[in-house]
Amino acid sequence: MVLLAALGMFVFTTSSIPFQSLERSQSWRHPHQNVVGDAPPSQYTGKDPEEIVINAELRPEVTGGSAGIEFLRRMADTGEPHPLILGNGKLLGSFVILSIKEGASQLNQDGTPRAISFSMSLKKVSETAVGARDKSLLLAVGMVRTLAGV
Repeated sequence: MVLLAALGMFVFTTSSIPFQSLERSQSWRHPHQNVVGDAPPSQYTGKDPEEIVINAELRPEVTGGSAGIEFLRRMADTGEPHPLILGNGKLLGSFVILSIKEGASQLNQDGTPRAISFSMSLKKVSETAVGARDKSLLLAVGMVRTLAGV
C-alpha cells in the first residue's frame, strides 16, 4: 500500500482512491479602472485562494468499489475544511471540497462498472491545518508523516 495523500482523516492510497493527477492552480487579481483618454490602469489587489483538482480512476475489482468516494461526499456535506497532506509529509493547508464528479464505464452485464472515473475540486481556506491545536488532528498529521517516512 502506497500513501499518496491525506485529506482530513481520508487517506488516498493505491488501494483506496489511487489518484492519477493532482493539479494546483493559483490566480492573482489585477482589476482595471476605466479612465478617460488613456488605457485603463490595473492595480494588484491580492491573490485568490488556491484550488486543487484530484483526478483518479478506480477499478472496483482492485479498490473494492466506490466506498471511498461516498466517504468523501459525507466529508463535503459537513462543509468543514480539512488539512491536505501529501504523501511526502508536506502540509498544503486546509481545504474545503467544492465538487465531486463520478463516472462509470466498462459496464458489466449487471450494470456494475469495471472503471469509475473520479474528480474532486478543492479550495484552500487556510495556509495551516485548521484546528491544529486539536490533539486528534495533530495525531493524524503525525500518522501520515510516519507512514510517509518523513
